[in-house]
Amino acid sequence: MKNFINVVICYDFDGTLAKGNMQEPGFLKKLGIPPKEFWKKSDTMAQENKADNNLCYMRCMLDEAKAKKIAFKREDFVECGKDIKFFPGVEKWFDRINKYALKKGIKLDHYLISSGLQEIAEGTSIAPYFSKIYASTFMYNEYGEAFWPARVVDYTGKTQYLFRINKGCLDTCDKSINNHMPDDERPIPFRLMIYLGDGDTDVPCMTMIKRCGGHCIAVYDPKQKNAEIKAQKYRNDGRANIVAPADYRSGKKIEMYIKSIIDYFAAEQKMQNIS
Repeated sequence: MKNFINVVICYDFDGTLAKGNMQEPGFLKKLGIPPKEFWKKSDTMAQENKADNNLCYMRCMLDEAKAKKIAFKREDFVECGKDIKFFPGVEKWFDRINKYALKKGIKLDHYLISSGLQEIAEGTSIAPYFSKIYASTFMYNEYGEAFWPARVVDYTGKTQYLFRINKGCLDTCDKSINNHMPDDERPIPFRLMIYLGDGDTDVPCMTMIKRCGGHCIAVYDPKQKNAEIKAQKYRNDGRANIVAPADYRSGKKIEMYIKSIIDYFAAEQKMQNIS
């Protein structure tokens, strides 16, 4: 948009926008597998093989589906996204904050960067609001059935997607991401990024964004024991600017803080126009 400042908000998914893990409401429920049993099996596999936790949960998903003789296709995973339950206010959040920003001369773009499954995220009610969804995903055989991980998004791997947004190389197959690009030519400076996350997989992203002048919110589920203490540690360790409960309704802390950031950018632009 002409004369508008482009600002990006990046979100984790599980524990940030939605309760629990996205595999549980649709996929595990359909297979009749208790979540604790599934995650214990996945974690044990990772520990015994010194393997990546995300690769192991994806392997376990395939193993469990095969054991139940249920072939999961891409559309089946997408269908699971419809069962996701969000934190208060999430589904109305995007339209409301976008309208507020536009009135201030700010154009917001929203990105999802998750260690969960892209296919499930794409099936949720909020998927259309994201400019891009970056998450783990499967490969599919000639029958359309999932058979192997195609991409895994983990701790430090999440930062790759911040650089893609920063440089405008949004396609995950675009290898020009590694080419040198002067800071003043990058479409979205890191200082114009806001990151919301709740867990350890978000630490590298929050650390990088905050060090580069951006803003980070450590989100927590107020109904989960010790969640606020964990979030406060991220702030105390210099990873986050503020701590806020996962409540996206009007007048709540997340909205107030992001509106303040928008106001700041708008005021900064006004001062530059005067000078």
